[in-house]
Amino acid sequence: MLHLRLITPPTATDEVVRLVERTVGATHLVVMPGAAREPAGDVIMCDVAREAGDGLLGDLRALGIDESGSIAVENIDLSLSQRADQAEDDAPGEGADAVLWEHLAEATHEESTLSVTYVAFITLATMIAACGVVLDNAILIVGAMAVGPEFGPLTGFCTALVQRAPRLAARSLTALLVGFAVAMVATAGFSYFMDAVHLFSDSALQAERPNTNFIYRPDWFSFVVAVLAGIAGTLSLTSAKSGALVGVAISVTTVPAAANAAVAFSYSEYKQAWGSTEQLFLNLLGIVLAGTATLLAQKLLWAAQHRRTARTSHGS
Repeated sequence: MLHLRLITPPTATDEVVRLVERTVGATHLVVMPGAAREPAGDVIMCDVAREAGDGLLGDLRALGIDESGSIAVENIDLSLSQRADQAEDDAPGEGADAVLWEHLAEATHEESTLSVTYVAFITLATMIAACGVVLDNAILIVGAMAVGPEFGPLTGFCTALVQRAPRLAARSLTALLVGFAVAMVATAGFSYFMDAVHLFSDSALQAERPNTNFIYRPDWFSFVVAVLAGIAGTLSLTSAKSGALVGVAISVTTVPAAANAAVAFSYSEYKQAWGSTEQLFLNLLGIVLAGTATLLAQKLLWAAQHRRTARTSHGS
């Protein structure tokens, strides 16, 4: 269930109340006239089943409530109410399958912005991965994948393609490309430093490295892994069951490849550097294609669900 807290101008309150009342899956409606001070207006609160949330949010924005007042949405972790249970039963579909496009757009907007913090995280992740590839240490590679923040811009770009949002697409692409470029340049400098203090060496980079040599040897298997990671990451983001491991899945072949390319370039191992760069772009492409296709499939399936529900309601 979702909890909505709305601030509405008095002239729009009645219309908003009617909208909530006729929304299948909405319950626990509370109206507090004149309770809001900034902005001034009425406060309306209600709970709505997740699967009905996107439609209600879209209708509220169509009324201009986001401009004249406020729309706040929170997840309800526990609701002990028979009315809430009935509302979830009445709403079409399953909550875990529902996509809250308004929430997705807002979340990806924040995560896909190029910022000092984003650049710091992706640079640190690439440096950790650089240590992992030189030492052929899988634990360090996993640690770098957990730190990498590129999941945000990737999902932002996928969302922008599906929602036809050119500004979000440009912002996401800028964060992705600039972030990786800065991280790789910084990691190359880090590699020179580590070599100067005798912690990195060309011989370690050229060793067999059974745990990490896949990073600079792109093949179809790598692309398949990227596609699967893109699907898993997108589903976790859009469902009610998203978790912290999403970023790890997305980073599986991006941050390590960027790190290996930077270290290889610092040692003039251009063949390995090119292979790692090819791996990076190949997997970014696979993730974007898979993420976009997943969002499109969810959008089409959910629209079909609503059409079936509308026909059933009309028939009855």
